[in-house]
Amino acid sequence: MAELAFSASDLAQVRFAVSPMWEVAPSFRLLTSHTAHPVHGRWADQVRPRVAAAGLDRGWLSELIPPTGYVPDFLNPAPAGPAPAPAAEWEAIQASPTDRVRQDLDHLARHRGSLAPRLRTLHADPASFLPKVTQEIETYWDLALAPYWARIRAVLDADIFHRARTVAEHGAGHLFNDLHGSMSWHDNALNLVRRKRNLPRESTGAGLLLIPSAFTGPGLRTRVRPPDPPQLAYPARGIGALWEARPATGASVLTPVLGRSRTLLLTELETPASTTELAHRTGLSPAGVSQHLTALRNAGLVSAHRAGRSVLYARTAAAETLLEAASA
Repeated sequence: MAELAFSASDLAQVRFAVSPMWEVAPSFRLLTSHTAHPVHGRWADQVRPRVAAAGLDRGWLSELIPPTGYVPDFLNPAPAGPAPAPAAEWEAIQASPTDRVRQDLDHLARHRGSLAPRLRTLHADPASFLPKVTQEIETYWDLALAPYWARIRAVLDADIFHRARTVAEHGAGHLFNDLHGSMSWHDNALNLVRRKRNLPRESTGAGLLLIPSAFTGPGLRTRVRPPDPPQLAYPARGIGALWEARPATGASVLTPVLGRSRTLLLTELETPASTTELAHRTGLSPAGVSQHLTALRNAGLVSAHRAGRSVLYARTAAAETLLEAASA
């Protein structure tokens, strides 16, 4: 069991954040494992062919994110705010100090026995090759996570809202005891079971950064890299229903407002799709679909994401709210 002690100052610096990079590494690991997943199977079936077609299953990420075990800490920079944009995290990775990147790669080599060829070049010259790493991360994000981010983000935000209410009603101690079965709060310290190394405060940085995640799996993930606050990623509440179909049963009431075709397209975007796919599903012409999607995008109800030679369209959080209100 590891123990992380808290002073009054540390407790005052506990905060939550949503981090795109805490979704990138575990989701990529899940995809490349090629094993059935009880929650994310539907997502994986849609995304895996895109990732393979882009060659990401044999690129930088495939060497940096092994099937199990350690993932280099520089891939999870401490979020500067409550919900940094993906690009801000890519920039933070590129700004990683050279010695830190090399330390992390040395640690990865000890876990895996050696470094793969690309990682040896990264170790030799981090400043030159980190932009290539972040370019591949951005490609992966666009293919695998951006079209689904509104849905994922809603689950993460709901978790944080629930935790904040727990603190308000019962205090921080109750929050820690309720956060995960492998952690508990006792005598001004956070106890983490099944962690081999202790967490002396002088080697962790101040405070604590709590990060709900959709893809971390059932366990906890930690990053300890002073002077950053220690990061603790935990499975968010509500993940089990993340990919369940949400039929817009009352969407017809939107027809007088949006029109039949645009309402139909919004309901069809339960799953992100291209113009061609939507035309095939709805019977509308590709030109008509494109025109309606442009209008929906201009209204903030649809987002577009490049996926190789095609573009995937997805419902935004505003569209999800609109459909939920209509169904209610």
